[in-house]
Amino acid sequence: MTSAELLASLGVAAKGDVAVRSPVDGATIGHVAYDTPASIDAKVAAAVQAFRVWREVPAPRRGELVRLFGEELRTNKAALGRLVSLEAGKILQEGLGEVQEMIDICDFAVGLSRQLYGLTIASERPGHRMMETWQPLGPVAIISAFNFPVAVWAWNACLALVCGDSCIWKPSEKTPLTALATQALLEKAIARFGDAPDGLSSVVLGLADAGKALAADSRIPLVSATGSTRMGRALGPVVAERFGRSLLELGGNNAMIVMPSADLELAVRAILFAAVGTAGQRCTTLRRLLVHKDVYDALVPRLKAAYGRVTIGSPLEAGTLVGPLIDKAAFEGMEKALAAAKSDGGVVSGGGRALSETYPDAFYAKPALVEMPGQQGVMLHETFAPILYVVKIASLEEGIALQNGVPQGLSSCIFTRDMQEAERFVAAGGSDCGIANVNIGPSGAEIGGAFGGEKETGGGRESGSDSWKAYMRRQTATVNYSNALPLAQGIKFDVV
Repeated sequence: MTSAELLASLGVAAKGDVAVRSPVDGATIGHVAYDTPASIDAKVAAAVQAFRVWREVPAPRRGELVRLFGEELRTNKAALGRLVSLEAGKILQEGLGEVQEMIDICDFAVGLSRQLYGLTIASERPGHRMMETWQPLGPVAIISAFNFPVAVWAWNACLALVCGDSCIWKPSEKTPLTALATQALLEKAIARFGDAPDGLSSVVLGLADAGKALAADSRIPLVSATGSTRMGRALGPVVAERFGRSLLELGGNNAMIVMPSADLELAVRAILFAAVGTAGQRCTTLRRLLVHKDVYDALVPRLKAAYGRVTIGSPLEAGTLVGPLIDKAAFEGMEKALAAAKSDGGVVSGGGRALSETYPDAFYAKPALVEMPGQQGVMLHETFAPILYVVKIASLEEGIALQNGVPQGLSSCIFTRDMQEAERFVAAGGSDCGIANVNIGPSGAEIGGAFGGEKETGGGRESGSDSWKAYMRRQTATVNYSNALPLAQGIKFDVV
């Protein structure tokens, strides 16, 4: 199936003057037209009007729309998963897995639509009832990154829709076609739903200025943005200046601690997927490996051997484990980081360009393992590429200190069969990350748990748990069912 046939099967008419390139081979797979300031303004205005209607629809009825959308995703999983692989470069299994994640969050959101609960609170005033409720918030702007071009939108949009909000999606300029395909599937669900307001969901295409326009628009109470720390630093203050809310999912510099009691075979498998999966282009990619000195010489050679068996190739072909980097800039960033690691005393195994003769216009890279003399320099920064830095540690305390000793705080993990070590790692004095795992890697989060991190990662939470509250406004209401007017705190105020 050609890219044109694939897009047509998903209802996408890829027209415009901006070419969309596939990282698989560098070929143009479609064209899009970027939004103008006027068209962005019109889409925001439509979202405002849609919100005013949608907030009055009962939440379980709103959940029905998301249920229908989940059906469309199930029907089109193979096609949309293939488009994700074609446009983002992740292997087909990961593309399909990303669509499955969308299906899973639809199921979660449908159930949630009947559980948007509040509290009843005892009032100190006789004849009064106090309650806390959650109300729809308003239009939500969702700014997503290329590496998860559809799932992260679904995390936000499915919850926002059942919460009574409208959505405006600004995808990465590197992956606009998957956004248009997803919107087309949602529009099919909306047509089946029957009475959803126009403008309930829209897509804004463009560069950083389009995202900044949404961030600056006071009609949008919440901006949920996923991307680099640099992007968050640019957008966050814009939203804050107008007293809007921002939900930021930014960089990660994730570590694994391997202790002497660890199952090393299990650890190697976990390390390999976490470090080289998606060509190292996950926010939860394993980037730092902190290995106890007692097992360092046993683990690292096994890991090097496993790296040597990794299959690099087209993500659309069966058996491929590592596909391409998204573009030339990503490859150059990897090369620069490896050079810096060498200057810091690191010993590099792997790295360099792969398959350049087969794919001269694409950028495949060999995963690199770098043995470092200590945690320093380039290790403190996130490089969005398959680079794993390895450092020897002498104790769990040293491992936790190094794990926490970076600006980012997204995901973390430990491999140990010692219960005390595991519990110390997930205790208050252990990992300072939003995600802390034991005997699994830092990536591959499930939708049932709220996803997000601390420090320069942004501090927001998406997906499961009680993250739905970010898409609603909290309201405390007190009802006086007596004939008196007692005041709180026992205040006496006689009115003549």
